[in-house]
Amino acid sequence: MRLWLLLLPTLALAGADQLVIPAGLDAYLPVPEQNPLTREKVELGKKLFFDVRLSRDNSVSCATCHNPKLAFTDDRPVGVGVAGRVGGRRVPRIVNRGYGKSFFWDGRAATLEEQVLQPIQNPKEMDMTLEEVASRTGLPIERAQQALASYVRTILSGDSPYDRYLQGDRNALTTEQRLGLRLFRGKAGCAVCHLGPNLTDERFHNTGVGWPGDEGRYAVTKSEPDRGAFKTPSLREVARTPPYMHDGSRKTLEEVIDFYNQGGNPNPALDPEIRKLQLSAEEKAALLALLKALSGTVRDGM
Repeated sequence: MRLWLLLLPTLALAGADQLVIPAGLDAYLPVPEQNPLTREKVELGKKLFFDVRLSRDNSVSCATCHNPKLAFTDDRPVGVGVAGRVGGRRVPRIVNRGYGKSFFWDGRAATLEEQVLQPIQNPKEMDMTLEEVASRTGLPIERAQQALASYVRTILSGDSPYDRYLQGDRNALTTEQRLGLRLFRGKAGCAVCHLGPNLTDERFHNTGVGWPGDEGRYAVTKSEPDRGAFKTPSLREVARTPPYMHDGSRKTLEEVIDFYNQGGNPNPALDPEIRKLQLSAEEKAALLALLKALSGTVRDGM
């Protein structure tokens, strides 16, 4: 069960503590009753997020891959962990993950509390046991888990030109960006999956990226329609954070737009919403201009 807390415009926590929500986001932040937000936990979680002791060889922290200067991701096609071990998927942006309904590209974690422990234990990422983490930090693992999840909940992006436009500032978007928004909602069909305040449906789709190499969601559900399906990422801060797709295979947003314009990569499980778009050069440029308007203010902590 989750506790939904009203923010008008801030979330009051533990007396004077406040978590400021950037303009453009939903006024409700889901917080588990079992792990209420407090300043103490958030501050501890931030310290742990930057603590290399959570990795086997003291070489990486959570922030190594989730770099605050890059909207809490990195600039590599796939993740690189301890001893230079290479993963198989792009490091996701973790802005606004407090609003997420599942986590990782394949949705294998149902809560942030589950999510924060998995990279620590993954041999290709931090390669630690939870017992070793507790010994190194002197913290009960549940306390470290709750603190990390609490900090990640405070990583928020908003107040973009797109947000200001939706709030009534007609000058926040250029003429070209407004055309891009019409295409996004209409002909290009982007809003079918990238919808709502966080610009994601939190669902899984097969667009043909990487087909047939990575099973995607199928590895979790063993349901054939999920083969090659990956979670829809939020588009917030997207222009700041190349490369793109779950495998980092598209270096630029122009390549991403071209991929969808051609109808993705056909395969037996291709999502029915993926189709050839027949966008003109002008329309592709307008979509790109809109995507650049989705970057705003990134905040973390309390």
